[in-house]
Amino acid sequence: MKNNLMSNWGLKMGSILFAAILWLLVTNINDPATERKFSNIPVVIKNAEVITSQGKVYEVLDNTDVIDSVVVVAPRSIIDTISVDNIVAVADMNELTNVNTISIKLATNRYNDNLDSIRGSIENVKLNIENKESVSLALKASVSGEVEAGYMIGDVTTEQNLVRVSGPESVVSSINKAEVNVSVTGFTSDIGTVEEIKLYDAEGTEISKSKLNLNINMVRTNVEILATKQIPLHFISSGVPAEGYRVTGVISSDPESVLLAGKASLLKNLSTLEIPDTILDVTGRSENLITTVDLKEYLPGNVEWGDKTFNGSATVTVFIEREIGRNFIVPKGSIAIENLPEGYEATVSTFEEDFPIQVVGLAADINAINAADIRGSVDISTLLERGILEEVAEGHYDVPLSFNLPENVSLRENITVRLTIEKEE
Repeated sequence: MKNNLMSNWGLKMGSILFAAILWLLVTNINDPATERKFSNIPVVIKNAEVITSQGKVYEVLDNTDVIDSVVVVAPRSIIDTISVDNIVAVADMNELTNVNTISIKLATNRYNDNLDSIRGSIENVKLNIENKESVSLALKASVSGEVEAGYMIGDVTTEQNLVRVSGPESVVSSINKAEVNVSVTGFTSDIGTVEEIKLYDAEGTEISKSKLNLNINMVRTNVEILATKQIPLHFISSGVPAEGYRVTGVISSDPESVLLAGKASLLKNLSTLEIPDTILDVTGRSENLITTVDLKEYLPGNVEWGDKTFNGSATVTVFIEREIGRNFIVPKGSIAIENLPEGYEATVSTFEEDFPIQVVGLAADINAINAADIRGSVDISTLLERGILEEVAEGHYDVPLSFNLPENVSLRENITVRLTIEKEE
């Protein structure tokens, strides 16, 4: 029996080897090894806290956290069940080299032990590592575009006035300002909007936020839109100039009008900016009053200057001139008696046939008088009202004579005449 088991030993071993080779051939024929390519495989970076815990930040260079192509070789029965979602690429920060690279480990999350091979188009993730820096910036608001004609921009405010930015030192140190911008084109009323915060360097070039962290990325911004209106300044003088002098009635100012801004409902009823007469006191003056007036004190509430460059001051001149005198002769026939009751007749007389008068006033007013136009009058109603006459009765009365002189022209001395009243026959 022993001899039977040990006999033909070589033949038996050959048979086993042949069977194994035959099995491999059959397997390769029925389930051959196949290659498949997968594209754009993301690399998962593990244990990033190894860097971040040191107060540093990292940036992946050259897009090396995405593998352009991964080739997997496996039996067809295996390869047919693998999709791009089964490819796993991992870079462990614990394996960071002194040249800031991390080797990429490739595998599949199913049948990994059955793969013949798996390889990628790149083998390492490349990093740039910097110190992390943080900075707080005042948040500014600006506008762009033009509001409708007759309107202007008032206050522009944000509901938060600080933004905190952190990221790579090289990027953070280049930030000069944080700003939001609101387009105001065509608006006639207040704007409330939520806008993106943008960062700029000292040259005004926008800085990408892709490598940065902001505590807020959007902020509510309010833009006040004000109506505008050009209105004149109105001045009145007070007091009496020195004897022999008069104000001409002309008051000039530089500027003559101002642009105001406010809510349309407030400006609607504003026609002038009134400056009280106490500001321009000409008492005792014999020459022009020239003064500077601070107009801000007289602005209505909730109204401001529509011209941001205007300082609110006006130079005002009150013109004062010396009086002049001129003599005129008023013929007796140019004297009228007014409001005499029926049944009476009256005459006026002086020691002379005509009535000499002297008038005083400003040169322009005096020189404009035409002697032929001067008329005198005695108004009975006025005499009764003033108590100069107690009643209308026959008799002789000394009464003042009035003349139709221009405004700002007066008699140097009042003229008194004899009024004679008689009953009609």
